[in-house]
Parts: sequence; C-alpha cells; structure tokens
Amino acid sequence: MKIRLDKYLADMGKGTRSEVKKAISKGLVRVNNVIVKKPETKLDTDSDHVLFDGVLVGYAQHEYYMLNKPAGVISATEDKREKTVIDLIIERKRKDLFPVGRLDRDTEGLLLISNDGELAHRLLSPSKHVDKVYYAKIDGEVTIEDVEAFQQGVDIGEEKLTRPAKLRVLKSGTQSEIELTICEGKFHQVKRMFQAVGKEVVYLKRLQMGTLILDESLKPGEYRELTEQEIADLCFYQ
Repeated sequence: MKIRLDKYLADMGKGTRSEVKKAISKGLVRVNNVIVKKPETKLDTDSDHVLFDGVLVGYAQHEYYMLNKPAGVISATEDKREKTVIDLIIERKRKDLFPVGRLDRDTEGLLLISNDGELAHRLLSPSKHVDKVYYAKIDGEVTIEDVEAFQQGVDIGEEKLTRPAKLRVLKSGTQSEIELTICEGKFHQVKRMFQAVGKEVVYLKRLQMGTLILDESLKPGEYRELTEQEIADLCFYQ
C-alpha cells in the first residue's frame, strides 16, 4: 500500500501530523537508510523500511486484540478521569484503536479491540444478529419459566420485546448461575432482561462474540493479538 511518510508515522503513533512533519524536517527519519526530509514522500508499506530517531517503525493497517476486560475499566478510547480499555493495550502500534462494542464498567470478559471500522460495523449491526454469550450470577432462583420467557422475548421498556434469547441454567438456588446467548446489544440488556423477570445480575462476564471465544489463559486485564484464523472467521460476517 502506498502512503505519505507523515501519515505513516502519525498512524503508528509517533505524533500528530504537524509533530511528525517537524521531525522529518529535522532529519530524524530515514527511509531505506536514507534521510528523507519531505513529509509528502510516498512509501510502500510492504517493502520500505522506516526509521524514526533510529528506531524501526513497522506499519500495521489493521490491528486486532482480544482483551479480557477487568471490572472497573470503561469501554472508551480515552477519558481524563477513568482508565479505559485502550489504556490496557500497551504494545499497540496504531493510535486509532477502539473497543468493538462495549461492556459496562463492572462487566468482565471478552472485548475486541481494533481499528477495523468495517468489521466493527458488521459485528455490531442489528441486521447481522451476531450472537453474544454471557456467564452471570443471579440474585434469586432462575426457573424454567424464565427460560421460556427469554425464549419468547421480554419487555425491557422499549417499543419491542427483546429478540429470542437462549437461557441455560448452570446452577439454581438463592444465587443462580446461568449462561445467556443474545443476538442484540441494547444498553444494559442482560441486566434489564433479568430485571424484567424480577431478578438481579450480581456478576456478568462475556464469553463469546460471534466466532470469537475468550481465551481462558488470559487473566483479567490481559490481552493478545488475534490469530489469522480468528480474524478470518470474524470476516465471515459479511
């Protein structure tokens, strides 16, 4: 891919366009070991080698990370007061990463972090009905009536009932444990669905989004890059 030198460096987080232009004009940038002082110089991202102040800068058009989101971190790109999920991705190359969808502050589990807007649109589009699987602890006994209600759709205070959801009871009692599969992403949807049947979610963790399954080896706050196969599987959602 052909790209301007200043955009290349800005995309890789080496500063704003104006900042990298100043660095280029000072002779701090080499392309194929030759000092280049013109920001508009076109590069081939597949074959040219760029050094910024002596450090090799590789180019990544898209990045994909699986994060095991911990509780207490917000699903945002930046915040002046709160730690965000992007702050956790220390080794990122690009500066334009964002969370694909969101998890509530107190919700844990699978969150895809990327800068691929087209993929994000496909995964989040209501028309695609991409499944999301959650594990939850519920204050109260989850019954077969709840399972049937979720299958029919419940009233969470919106114009339409929720779409049919698959509720599986893992443990029933004064505090129940469940697995829930939904194909929507309404605000606080899981919590609101249980509130609709008179119960409260006390712990919530996302396990899966579409074909992407949370890597059990990732502790809360840890992340890894997606494999080529995981990326290819996600691209199934056209």
